[in-house]
Amino acid sequence: METTRPTYEELVAENARLRARIEKLEALIEELRRGGKRQAAPFSKGEPKPDPQRPGRKSGEDYGVTAHREAPLRIDEVYAAPLPPACPFCHQHAVVFEKTEAQYQTEIPRKPIYRRFDVECGRCQNCKRRVQGRHPLQTSDALGAAASQLGPEAQALAVSLNKEAGLSHGKVCRVLEMAFGIEVTRGGSAQVMLRAASRCLGAYREILIVVRDSAWCVPDETGWRVGGLLQWLHAFVTELATLYLIRPSRGGEVPEEALGADYNGNLTHDGWAPYERFVNAYHGQCSAHLLRRCNHLLETATRGAVSFPRQVKALLLEGLNVRDARDEGRISLRQAKAKAAGLTDKLEALCYPKTHPGNERLAAFLDFHIGEVFNYLRRPTIDATNWRAEQAIRPAVVNRKVWGGNRTQTGADAQGVLMSVMRTAAQQGKQVLDFLSATLRAPLGRAPRLILPAPT
Repeated sequence: METTRPTYEELVAENARLRARIEKLEALIEELRRGGKRQAAPFSKGEPKPDPQRPGRKSGEDYGVTAHREAPLRIDEVYAAPLPPACPFCHQHAVVFEKTEAQYQTEIPRKPIYRRFDVECGRCQNCKRRVQGRHPLQTSDALGAAASQLGPEAQALAVSLNKEAGLSHGKVCRVLEMAFGIEVTRGGSAQVMLRAASRCLGAYREILIVVRDSAWCVPDETGWRVGGLLQWLHAFVTELATLYLIRPSRGGEVPEEALGADYNGNLTHDGWAPYERFVNAYHGQCSAHLLRRCNHLLETATRGAVSFPRQVKALLLEGLNVRDARDEGRISLRQAKAKAAGLTDKLEALCYPKTHPGNERLAAFLDFHIGEVFNYLRRPTIDATNWRAEQAIRPAVVNRKVWGGNRTQTGADAQGVLMSVMRTAAQQGKQVLDFLSATLRAPLGRAPRLILPAPT
């Protein structure tokens, strides 16, 4: 029986169908690979190891520094621990006194302090406006139905528990009641966050100015939920301050809002396309993300397709070794720049068209950013990775896993303000609770400075 050969159009259609099927299968493989890397515990059904390692730290030289709690500098209470009237072991003979030893204890106060402020009210003889007194420990001028409030230390602790420790409003209320006997509703806890954010707006504006004027910045972003809908939490880390923005968009308008369209400092990022609109900035690509892409390709590539990611990975690791040698003083900055030029030429020679789709995507990305991959060797102020931004985003990721995000856009705005202020306060060497408490106590317009000007 004579068979008819397919026409050219039929072959083209079959080829397109097969390509589409290959792309779907590759996407399924990638999804399965990512699923295998997700944390299984506590739902893992695996059996424990038959010979597990002994728990605890190993003895010997590798144990590390043995730490102990130092004796407190101030003693508030002294208690006597007398000898028992009889030996607790044989219960027959008396115990003979030999000496007295000291033991120290650091405890938390669990008794709340209830304050009353007798606020004097009056009226100006000239302008006839109402005037009232204010004590330095007050957090607001509210009277009447709103006269009973939480103190500044309690409010600061609630903010820290929610934004830093990641506790939900319900758990914040339980901690305050269980530890200190202070009753707060979940709505009251939410109001504390909004009130604290409004009082921190001055410090937040300081952060905006400092971030825009910074010599370098490391940005990153992660998913966030506001009212159950997907938004994005953006982080911009600089030497003196960290700025968080929660916005519906992941596009370039958010980095422009944070840095300004004409930002001309050093910018280290993961290659997300919107960062490329900063044409005046000096860009550096994150080597950790590129190494991760190479490792992912090596997990699925076969035969000759493994050659390209292996070569790229070797060049990236060589660049990191050059950085270490420069930072340790084994080579000069000039030598490091020469090494960067040589590594860039070698990397560019590898970026020709590929038959493997994953290799082709990586080659196209490297070819487009070829002049940015080893910029950290040319300028010591540029990091090789965007680890600073990923570290800054990690607390927000923990919060997202615990309580999902914010219910309203107002809450999301307060989230960005408080996270920015608290992270920046830590960068400035300030105690977060002390700064929040001082800010809550300060009259309007007289809040403490968050970022002190550099000495001239």
